[in-house]
Amino acid sequence: MHHVVRVPQPPFLSASGALEVHQVLAAQDNLVWVVVHRENRDAFVVDGPDAEGALDLCGRHGFRLSTVVNTHVHGDHIGINLDLERLGMLHGMRVIGAKKTQSAIPGITEAVDEGDTVDVFGMSMQVMLTEGHINGHVSYLIDGLLFCGDTLFAGGCGYLFDGPASAMYESLRRLRTLPPETRVCCAHEYTQDNLRFAFSVDSENAALRARIAEVWQLRELGESSVPSIIETELATNPFMRFDDRRLRAAVAKAMPTQPFTTDAEAFAATRALKDTKAYKAISDRELPL
Repeated sequence: MHHVVRVPQPPFLSASGALEVHQVLAAQDNLVWVVVHRENRDAFVVDGPDAEGALDLCGRHGFRLSTVVNTHVHGDHIGINLDLERLGMLHGMRVIGAKKTQSAIPGITEAVDEGDTVDVFGMSMQVMLTEGHINGHVSYLIDGLLFCGDTLFAGGCGYLFDGPASAMYESLRRLRTLPPETRVCCAHEYTQDNLRFAFSVDSENAALRARIAEVWQLRELGESSVPSIIETELATNPFMRFDDRRLRAAVAKAMPTQPFTTDAEAFAATRALKDTKAYKAISDRELPL
């Protein structure tokens, strides 16, 4: 099975420069994040369907993988734990995951919840409960980096497997308040699909049109469009723009039976509209490329 990305994002630095972030490709579209403390070369990994890519990266660069951070318990996120366990490497590692789902997280040593702060390599990592995709989903914020699993995607948001829509709305509403330069390190390369839907409801958005042209060019080269930043999501992601009057009007026209009294209802209707998959009929010829 070939990954949709051929060329991973080059390593980049956290806000202070203390951390170096590496993107590892896994399965078909998973993005695994290996985060390295630049002074002591200790590393933590965020999610993954398997351990192969992360271990290969650490071996090639001499990083010491000491910590696993899990956002939620879907198999393509805790598969790395199982793989490390199979290899006899998980015992002795620090494994951080949600208290709500701790019984399903292999090797967990530290159960965390909303508002917790954990020390990672002498740096403070904030825990945010970001449910909607699945109960017990958490996101982590450290030094200008947001590891948000399947809650916020570049140009989109996760499926509502557990929901309800109001839970995902509340999660995204909180993420909207993060500093605009915060890097959104999500767990999948879904950007083209997400932006195709965004165009179906927000085609006059100049920032979105420019982003589509940029992302299609990157993907043509086999490169990754992730991470984005919060500022870009606020400008172009329909699930972060539930209070935009023009976008709401477009969704209301397409979903006339949905209530639209509140921002939460507008978000729910937008998510329901994407789930119809009608936007997939939009060809590349119709996009601003």
